[in-house]
Formats: sequence, C-alpha cells, structure tokens
Amino acid sequence: MTATAETTALPGLLGAHHAAYTVPDLDRAVAFFTGVIGAEELYRAGPVEDRDGDWMARHLDVHPRATAEVAVLRLPDGLELELFEYRAPGQRRVLPANSDWGGHHLALRVADVDAAAGHLRALGVRVLGEPQTIGPGHPVAGTRWVYFLAPWGMQLELYAPPAP
Repeated sequence: MTATAETTALPGLLGAHHAAYTVPDLDRAVAFFTGVIGAEELYRAGPVEDRDGDWMARHLDVHPRATAEVAVLRLPDGLELELFEYRAPGQRRVLPANSDWGGHHLALRVADVDAAAGHLRALGVRVLGEPQTIGPGHPVAGTRWVYFLAPWGMQLELYAPPAP
C-alpha cells in the first residue's frame, strides 16, 4: 500500500495491547521473563491447532499442521507479552539479526540502566557492551540504553529516558 491523500489513521486506535514472540522453549522463556525480568504469568493456553483443516494457515499464516502452546505474561507497566512455542513442518529455527528484515527487540524501561545491567550480568545474562548515553542534539538526548540477550538469543534492551 502506498500513502495517498485518502490514507487515514486506523479508526478507533487506542494504543498497544501486547507484543508477541515465538520462543524455542516456553517453560524456559516464562522462567526467564518472570524470574529474571519480573513479569507476571497470567495464563497458558494450548495446544492451538487444527489437525484436519486449514485454520492455522488462514488465521495465523503458518503451516496448516502447526501447533502452538501459548503463555501470556504482564510487565509492571501493563504491557502483555504473548509467548508462543510452535511446532511446524519446515519451521526455521534461527533468530533474525537486528539488521535482518523482521529483526526485532523488546525495550524495557528501567529507572537505572547501570543497576539493571549489573543485575543481569550477576545472573549470567549476556549484556552487549556497556550502557550508552544519547548525546546532545538528539531528540532523546540523555537517554541511557544497553542491549542484552535472553538465554535463547532474543534481543532485548534496557532503556531509561532522562529525568524530566
């Protein structure tokens, strides 16, 4: 779709409800997000599947024989994380790099990036480099950030905006 004079905003948009990620091991991912990050597990569901039809392909654009287990978690600010553990014929099991199409990361707002990064390092979590500060002249100058990796390689970010 290209932008035209007729392009308008999504009617009734209220904001974001959740972010969803496919993980290789649902139990391990839930343990990481609840035990290390501090999310609350709300519920689990599954298997989500259609053994004879094409519901999975029509509604989720995955292989018709795909199955998924789901866990829904909530972060302290209310954002929900929907985690999927899929099993599907032909499934790719390689995470995209941040620079790849479909690359992604989840940014977690914290009060103190240095303290949070130190906490993660003490738990054996791989933190990428040292916390950085965005310099003067940038629209978010003073913001501090650093990337880190979940045990299965998913990219996350610690993010602290400057004090108002």
